[in-house]
Amino acid sequence: MSRSMSPPAPIRDAVVRQVRLLVGGTGDDTVERNRQDTGLFGPDSACWKVHGDLTSMMVGGIAALYLQMLHPGALAGVWDHSDFRKDMLGRLRRTARFIAGTTYGDRAEAQGLIDRVRGIHAQVSGTLPDGGAYSADDPDLLTWVHVAEVSSFLAAYLRYVDPAFPAEAQDRYYRETAEVARRLGATDVPESRGEVAAYLEAVRPQLRHDLRTRAVAAALASAPAPSAAAAPAMAAAFDAARDLLPPWAAELHGFRLSGARRAVARAGVQALGRGMRWALVNSAEARARRRAAELAREAAGA
Repeated sequence: MSRSMSPPAPIRDAVVRQVRLLVGGTGDDTVERNRQDTGLFGPDSACWKVHGDLTSMMVGGIAALYLQMLHPGALAGVWDHSDFRKDMLGRLRRTARFIAGTTYGDRAEAQGLIDRVRGIHAQVSGTLPDGGAYSADDPDLLTWVHVAEVSSFLAAYLRYVDPAFPAEAQDRYYRETAEVARRLGATDVPESRGEVAAYLEAVRPQLRHDLRTRAVAAALASAPAPSAAAAPAMAAAFDAARDLLPPWAAELHGFRLSGARRAVARAGVQALGRGMRWALVNSAEARARRRAAELAREAAGA
């Protein structure tokens, strides 16, 4: 590309700075250069594709939090063991770091992140308002958290990146990500679109919305944007996340977006996604793909 046609670096750099404020990280290639393998999935996997788009992952991640908090056990863990009113942005950052590391990191990094989360889960337990017990390392609860998360990520990818993503690839995405859930301690993890749909239908009677759900949802919605420049994008992402929820989940939350507001949110996220894909030429996926190519060349020359 000629100098006259080069992308305006100051604008691109400004976007990258905003992204780093939101999700953390440096974008440095040092970790990638030290990776010894292509991780749990590899560059041909479905999850490398789905998890590679920051904008849809942000929308899906917010929707996942709204969905997860409808389960009394998941809600209790947040209520009893986190400073959710002040640290919602930190929660999003930690989730983003975990997803990026388990998707694009090598096997040692991925397993290290999983082990760390298991250690945290072992310390999270308590009593539900109805007197029942809950524990973050309960296999059934882990399955719920996982399904709420990956189904939201995939739904956002289909809406905002590739509506024609093949059915077989969607099922492969669920099979791949189930590996992380099992390593975290989940059991009976759904591994296809049909199994996920059946699972969500089966678990619906366990879901609740009460005053505590409303408080956590309000804290999520009022989480400050990392900067004034990022505030409009965050507002669009939150509306898009509410719009992305399954209708029954949106009804439980009492979310009622007008048609005009949905249209504005979808158009805003589509525009945001195009800008992000243009700016993030050194994304986690791009860095991981470069390292995968290096490893392939090293193996061919061995």
